[in-house]
Amino acid sequence: MPRQGRPPARRRGEEKGHLQKEPPGGIATEPDDHGLGRSRGGLSTKLHLATEQGQKPMSIVITTGQRGDSPQFEPVLEKVRVPRIGPGRSRTRPDRVRADKAYASRKNRAYLRRRGIRCTIPDEADHAATARSWAPVVAAHRSSTRSTTANATRWSAASIA
Repeated sequence: MPRQGRPPARRRGEEKGHLQKEPPGGIATEPDDHGLGRSRGGLSTKLHLATEQGQKPMSIVITTGQRGDSPQFEPVLEKVRVPRIGPGRSRTRPDRVRADKAYASRKNRAYLRRRGIRCTIPDEADHAATARSWAPVVAAHRSSTRSTTANATRWSAASIA
């Protein structure tokens, strides 16, 4: 039943109008293919590199400074091209990837497994702590499952004989 005697509820900002006159990046925003981004420190750019062991660049992705590192992992690896000596297409799959903790997400590790690339990426401290906290629970579940399975096998063998 509708209430009578009251005006309908107003939405937020309707009374004063829209207070922000221009978009957060300013009126002239940077095109998507440029690598300038705004952050608290001003304009910034990030270079995401894949290098060989001799530190020669193999691929580079330029993003705005406020973009995260981990989402750029796949685009950087997809741009890797190693030309072969003689005829044949370029190699696109490195033998091994070494990266820092910023790239230790499950998504990045799954991507490397799918492509058959070995990796050396240290676990983040909070991930290792979570795994250690669950270890006793998992071990207890495994032992109870094993004893139940052993008992079921023993009883089924006794009933057959």
